[in-house]
Amino acid sequence: MRCGSCGLQATGRRIGSGTGWKKGGWRRRRGPRRGGTRGGTCAIFRRTRAIGWRDPGWIQDGVMKGLEKGKKYYYQVGSDKGGWSDIHSFISRDNDANETIAFLFGDMGTAVPYSTFYRTQDESRSTVKWILRDLENFGDKPVFVSHIGDISYARGFSWIWDEFFNQIEPIASRVPYHVCIGNHEYNWPLQPWKPLWAAYGTDGGGECGIPYSLKFRMPGKSFLPTGTGAPDTRNLYYSFDAGVVHFLYLSTETNFLKGSDQYNFIKADLEKVNRDKTPFVVVQGHRPMYTTSNEVRDTPLREKMLEHLEPLLVANNVTLALWGHVHRYERFCPMKNFKCEDVSSNVTYGASPVHLVIGMAGQDWQPIWEPRSDHQDVPIFPQPERSMYRGGEFGYTRLVATREKLTLTYIGNHDGEMHDMLEILSGKTPYITNDFVAKDGDEVGAKAGGEGSGKFFSHYLKEAGILLLGAFVGYFFGFITRCRRRDAPINTWIPVKSEET
Repeated sequence: MRCGSCGLQATGRRIGSGTGWKKGGWRRRRGPRRGGTRGGTCAIFRRTRAIGWRDPGWIQDGVMKGLEKGKKYYYQVGSDKGGWSDIHSFISRDNDANETIAFLFGDMGTAVPYSTFYRTQDESRSTVKWILRDLENFGDKPVFVSHIGDISYARGFSWIWDEFFNQIEPIASRVPYHVCIGNHEYNWPLQPWKPLWAAYGTDGGGECGIPYSLKFRMPGKSFLPTGTGAPDTRNLYYSFDAGVVHFLYLSTETNFLKGSDQYNFIKADLEKVNRDKTPFVVVQGHRPMYTTSNEVRDTPLREKMLEHLEPLLVANNVTLALWGHVHRYERFCPMKNFKCEDVSSNVTYGASPVHLVIGMAGQDWQPIWEPRSDHQDVPIFPQPERSMYRGGEFGYTRLVATREKLTLTYIGNHDGEMHDMLEILSGKTPYITNDFVAKDGDEVGAKAGGEGSGKFFSHYLKEAGILLLGAFVGYFFGFITRCRRRDAPINTWIPVKSEET
């Protein structure tokens, strides 16, 4: 729970679960300020020397411990002296749940209710509106948000961070709001890791990840010194389980090459995932490994990601790889080294990762799609085979997963409706015996010669006979049907357009 940007003079919290209230303390930390060694921002490149400067004040941290899984809690922030907020509520996470629900997107930014000299992202309002609608529809189920980089586009202006938190407060006050770092939170001329091939510039506006590190507190302990005397950059890479999905967040802005601390973390984390508990694995970062946008500056960086990170994703059967940075939506086939491994909508467990670019939540500037090399004067933008769907509609994605199936839906902002959908099967579907429901790996059977063992195997012989008869009938009718549509194209993707303009 973060209240430094809520405008409250919060020195305490009250939390209850329907009966009574408890009161607890807060930890206060100074917000990022101007200047070098004392400053909390990178003095070498500041955008806010005079215009737009405002003291960021204090940031309040409140940690709730000992919460019961999947239970609804009510809380307030504030103090007896300064006053208390309205009563808010949230559903605590249940890692043992058989369902996972999340909203995922990147590059949202914020809108402001007044005219300003600084460009903001008006479309972010619609993203927030439709997510709030979906939250209401899900009721009291545990849900969380994943915002994968380019969060507020403040770039040195603390008042934009305030507007961003005001805008997301109806969401973040009731569900966890997870983030990972993007170029507009971090990049600056003297960042500690800046190889010549990387397109790291000055997109952070002098923040060098410090407001991002102080305003959010993600799981894990990853950090990187800024080298300026300012606070360390945190929330770089981490992971957690949510129901039936394991989520891994990584940083594309700091060292991810083989042998780095981040690479070692990613490798160890993916190798220890319990696929019986979490049959799906979702990896998220900011800059994409695959895109058909004409984002040529990042080509060397993508090549390094393919060289160092993609083998880890493929070897560990990662289900989805989600990226931002490109301000459009694009879904690829299951990919391995630019080659499609499968072109069906239901991808069975064990296929290569499905990559998606989901940076369409609010920021509107974007390069064109990659043109054909022989049509530079009159550009033609062919959609490569590996790109299964791409569009320019603002929006977000909604993930719903059970033990048997993960469904990812692309919701468009202009109508709040589905524009694309992907379903992936886990291979962990329960199967029925005469006595109980058995999962993969469960022991099935009866003791030899024991009471009921004859009935048990007799039942299986009857079931086998029925299955054989059904298979024969199905094969016969399937053969007739296939003959009739032998020349029809085979396509099992959801019937939606492959591109929107």
